[in-house]
Amino acid sequence: QVQLVESGGGLVQAGGSLRLSCAASGTIFSINDMGWYRQTPGKQRELVASITSGGRSNHVDSVKGRFTISRDNAKKTVYLQMDSLKPEDTAVYYCNANIRALILGMLRTNDYWGQGTQVTVSS
Repeated sequence: QVQLVESGGGLVQAGGSLRLSCAASGTIFSINDMGWYRQTPGKQRELVASITSGGRSNHVDSVKGRFTISRDNAKKTVYLQMDSLKPEDTAVYYCNANIRALILGMLRTNDYWGQGTQVTVSS
C-alpha cells in the first residue's frame, strides 16, 4: 500500500515562511511527477507547483518568486518552501505523486494524494 504523509503546515503572519514536506512510503518502484495543490472552501483544487523525477519544476504565476518546489528522490520526499506568504495563500495544501508500485503482486502506476495540511496566513 502506498501512502503520502504531509507535514509542515500551520499558522504564520503575512510575510513569513513555511516549509511543507510530503514523504511517500510503500513498495515503490519509481516516482514520476510530484506536485503540490491547494484548495479553499467552495473552490476547486488548484495546482501550485510540480516537479519531474529529473528535477524540472514548474510554478504557477501567483507563487513564482515566493514558493520553491524540490524533491529528494532517495528519501521519496517532495518539499514546498513558501516565503513571503500572503493571506490569499491560506488553503489546505495537498501533495500528489504519480507512483509505480507493487500492488497485490503487480506493478501498477497510479496517482496518490496526501491527507492535506492546513496553511493559514494572517494579515
